Amino acid sequence: MKRNFPIDIEFRILDQEKIEKIHRASLRILEEVGIKVTGERMRGALAEHGAVMEAGDIVKIPSALVEKALATVPEVIRLYNRDGEQVGELGPERNIYFGSIAEQLEYLDYKTNTARRFTRDEMKIMCTLQDYLPNIAFTTSVGILGGVPAQLAGQIGFIEVVRNFTKNIHVVTSDVEALKDIVKIAADLAGGPEALAEKPLFVYYAEPIPPLLHPYESNERIAVCAEHGIPFTYMPYSMMGGTGPITQAGILAQNNAEVLAGLVMSQVIRQGAPYIYGSMPTVFDMKTTIGSYGAPEFHLNIAAAAEMAEFYGIPFYGSAAISDAKTIDPQSAAELEMTLFSAMLSKAGLVHDVGLLDHCRNISPMAIYLANEIIEQLKYYVRGVDVSDETLLLDVIGEVGPGGHYLEHVSTLKNFKKYWYPKVFERNMVNPEKSDLLEKGVEAIDTILATHVPAPLAPEKEAILARHEAELLSRVF
Repeated sequence: MKRNFPIDIEFRILDQEKIEKIHRASLRILEEVGIKVTGERMRGALAEHGAVMEAGDIVKIPSALVEKALATVPEVIRLYNRDGEQVGELGPERNIYFGSIAEQLEYLDYKTNTARRFTRDEMKIMCTLQDYLPNIAFTTSVGILGGVPAQLAGQIGFIEVVRNFTKNIHVVTSDVEALKDIVKIAADLAGGPEALAEKPLFVYYAEPIPPLLHPYESNERIAVCAEHGIPFTYMPYSMMGGTGPITQAGILAQNNAEVLAGLVMSQVIRQGAPYIYGSMPTVFDMKTTIGSYGAPEFHLNIAAAAEMAEFYGIPFYGSAAISDAKTIDPQSAAELEMTLFSAMLSKAGLVHDVGLLDHCRNISPMAIYLANEIIEQLKYYVRGVDVSDETLLLDVIGEVGPGGHYLEHVSTLKNFKKYWYPKVFERNMVNPEKSDLLEKGVEAIDTILATHVPAPLAPEKEAILARHEAELLSRVF
C-alpha cells in the first residue's frame, strides 16, 4: 500500500543515541521503580509471564518481558470502516490520518463562536461534516454526551457515529462496561466475534494515570481489546512538573515506560494483539495550572515520542489542530497551524484531537473545517523539492533567456496546477477591509450539512443498531 500522501523532508528530534538513552531509562523505571497495577486478572497475567509482584500493588517488569512483547506486537495495523472495507494502514509506509476526538463537555457553535453543552444533535453535525471533508479520516464516539443517560453516553455515541459516518471510527468510553457493550454491537455488525477480530471496525483509546498508575479501569480495557483483536491506543497524558518530571528527557522516559507497560499488558493477554503507541507529554503551566495543548514543548515532545514508536516498530497516535484558546480567534488559528505542521513532519500515523479548543474543553466544527484546509496546504510543503534533470528545466531557461518570461511557456501550462491553490483562504489582488473568513466558513459548513448525506447504513445493520439501542435504554427507562 503506497503512502497516502508523500513526505520527502528529513525531520528528526532524537538521534539514535538519545533514543537508546530514553529506552534504557524506561527499562530501568519498569524494573527498579515499577508500576502500580490493580485488578486481579491483569496482575495474574503479568505474574504468570515473569513480572515481579511487590507490596502495595507494585509490579516490576523485567526487560526481557518488554523485549518479548516488542517481538510479538504487530508492525502493521489495517483500519476498516463500518462495512468492513479497508480505509487505511498503519506501518512502515508511514501513512498519516487525521481525525477528531469528541468526548468534550462543550460544542463550539460555528455560527455564534460560543460554547454550549455537547448533545446528540451536535454529534450528527460533527459526523456529517467530517464525513464530507477529504482530509479527515476518522472520528470518535462521544464519552461525555449530554441528553442521554451518563452510563450510556459512550454506547449511544458509538451508535450515532456508525449511523452517520462512513470512515474509520475511534471509540472512547468512560468505563469498561461501556466498552464491552460496544464490542458486542460491533461484533453483531461485523458478523460475529471472529469477523470483528479479522476486520475490526473501530480503534479504542484509553489512558493510564501518570505517574506510573495503571488501575483496573485502564488495564481491563487493554485486556478486552486484546481478547477481541481491537486496535488499542494507550496514551499517557502527563504534565512536566505536575504528573511528570520537569525535564523533557525525564517526561519522555516516564511516558515511554507507561506505554511499554501497556504493551506488555496487551501481549500477556494475547500475543499479537494490535497496539498503538500514544504519548501526550505537555507542560504544567505554573501561571494557570492547566496542561497546555498549544505549548510548543508539548508538540516537540509528541514528535519525539513518535520517534520512539518508530524505534520500536509500533504505529504512533499523535495530536494536532488543537489550541488553548476558547474560540476561533488569532490565537487558535496560530496554534492550529503550528500543531498541524509539527504533526505532519513527525512520525505519527494517526493524529487525533483535530478541532479541540480551550485545552480540551470544547470541540469546534469551524476548527475542523479550517484544519482540513491547513492539512491540504501542508501536504505541498512536506512533499519536499524534487531535484532532477527533468525538474531543473535548464532547456526551458535557455529558451526563455535573459529578460523573457515563462507565463506562456508550455512547461508552465503543464505544471502550474501541481501547486497549492487554496479553497478557503484567499489571495485577492485587493483584499476587503476586514476578513470574511469565518462568514465564508459558516456558509460552507451550512452547505455541507444541507447537501451532504453520508451513505446510508444497510437496513440489516440499522436493525442491529436499533435493537441494541432499545436494549441499552431499557436498562434505565
